[in-house]
Amino acid sequence: MKKVDKFLLKSFIGPLIFTFFIVLIILILQFLWMYVDELAGKGLDFKILSELLYHFALTFVPTALPLGILLASLMTFGNMGEFSELSALKSSGIPLQRIMLPLMILIGFIAIISFFFSNNVLPYSTEKARTLLWDIRRKKPDINIQAGTFYNGVPDFSIKITAKDPATNRLDNLIIYDHRERRGNYAVILADSGYMKLTSDQTGLIMTLYNGYGYNELEEKNVNPSLRKYPSRQDYFKEQSIVIPLTGFDLQRSDEGLFKSGPAMLNISQLTFTIDSLNKKYVAKLNNEFKDFKNIKLYVVRNLKVKKTEQNSLAETKYAIRKFDTKALFDSLPVLEKRTVLAKAISSLKEGNNILIEKNESQHYEIKTIKKYEVEWNKKLTMSFACLVFFFIGAPLGAIIRKGGLGTPAVISIFFFVVYYVISISGQKLAEEDVVGTFAGMWAASYILLPIGIFLTYKATTDSVILNIETYLMFFNKVKDFIYRLFIKESDSDSARIKNDDDE
Repeated sequence: MKKVDKFLLKSFIGPLIFTFFIVLIILILQFLWMYVDELAGKGLDFKILSELLYHFALTFVPTALPLGILLASLMTFGNMGEFSELSALKSSGIPLQRIMLPLMILIGFIAIISFFFSNNVLPYSTEKARTLLWDIRRKKPDINIQAGTFYNGVPDFSIKITAKDPATNRLDNLIIYDHRERRGNYAVILADSGYMKLTSDQTGLIMTLYNGYGYNELEEKNVNPSLRKYPSRQDYFKEQSIVIPLTGFDLQRSDEGLFKSGPAMLNISQLTFTIDSLNKKYVAKLNNEFKDFKNIKLYVVRNLKVKKTEQNSLAETKYAIRKFDTKALFDSLPVLEKRTVLAKAISSLKEGNNILIEKNESQHYEIKTIKKYEVEWNKKLTMSFACLVFFFIGAPLGAIIRKGGLGTPAVISIFFFVVYYVISISGQKLAEEDVVGTFAGMWAASYILLPIGIFLTYKATTDSVILNIETYLMFFNKVKDFIYRLFIKESDSDSARIKNDDDE
């Protein structure tokens, strides 16, 4: 390996690792921002949160890698252009394609690794992450009663307090409605103060109340409604303890395989098998539905009398259908029978149309299901191929711009990544809705941006100034000078014309 290749690899690998982890951290923060409401206030320990972030971080790797490559290639070639290292290499007779060659090989290996990661690691981490997130969503938030509002987080109880001491956790002026018998607000407890604490195994809640009253409406059985007297009981207490069992406040881990059948949890071979099975099932169902509809609604022949001839045997005449002229047959009917026939025809047509609409919706749903698996199959390839696409955009673009650092490359990288992301999401939605083909929708971003990368590589090879700001400033200065001279010349000619008129 030549020193130039070692220099390029050394200059590229450092920014690649740096930018990759920056992008990965940004994606993790975005995930936390989206699900902070479902994670906050549930008393999750550090181990559970670490496990959740770890598995979701693995799911973000295929997305973070192309953006990291784009940003790193922009920084690497931008720094080389800014410090005239790229010009020195070109002046020594080394073309840009040869300079990019070792990085092309490295990106090729990274793309292959990204594919195997998406095919083997990503399904496992996605299943783990979604299962754990599902368990966290089912977990009830920790008991956190706020003053001035009713709290319904404790099962079968509604609690309201007027004040809460954050230092001692003392609760003042409690109102507690007991709904354990499912008879409405039949029981209510008023207490001057109280405390709440969980049991040692956190399966129950102990409420200790002081100086209060308990009001309980007694249930009357087998009493005439007109004679009901609504008896009640009032109890006074100085101290009372209530133990409430808690369910759903602990994290209950689901069994493995809860989301195992989803498209994102399958590898290439499993997706191929599933797609093939779904297609065969869909075709068989479609053929059966068409056959049933054809036999029941399209070609219904009733009360056709077929005369047996000497030439036809009984077996031949059993399935024979007499040919007749429908118009002549309809014209031969009386008026009342014509109306009856038309009414039956219209009714049959409406019924058949409703059946077709229902079958069409059912078939469209099955097609969308198949498309989701096909989209996931293609996504495992497009994200790996995106590494090459972004490299062929970032490397020549950095050589043209000749600006290193993190500022300008970050702005350009975000712009191209947003364009890629918007095209990819749009193509994916169109493919899932069966508006366009799966290949056309999923690979749209690649075959749109790859020609841009090839064009930028050509421009960088020919030392184009397509992105040089001074070039555009010179162009606008020429336009301004042209307009200025045009107007000055017209104003001079007008002045001369006026002077000649005055002289005459």
